[in-house]
Amino acid sequence: MTKSVFTPAYRLLLHALIQARHEAHLTQTILAQRLKKPQSYVSKYESGERRLDVIEVLDILRVLNRKPARFFADLEKVLPDDSVK
Repeated sequence: MTKSVFTPAYRLLLHALIQARHEAHLTQTILAQRLKKPQSYVSKYESGERRLDVIEVLDILRVLNRKPARFFADLEKVLPDDSVK
């Protein structure tokens, strides 16, 4: 399993987080404020420049008012079959 932030599976995670932010009608700036982070934090993870850990993803989902189990179940449906090899 590669640890690159540029794997297709990681890109799908980022896309899902960006989509969730848009659906919550939040800008990067507002999301960052609610996370108590600089706007560049959101920009960097959304662009793939910074890799998120699971606790950070949970924090983001909490601010976006998303249930982690549902978010990850939906993400798993679109992951490529080879993403866990």
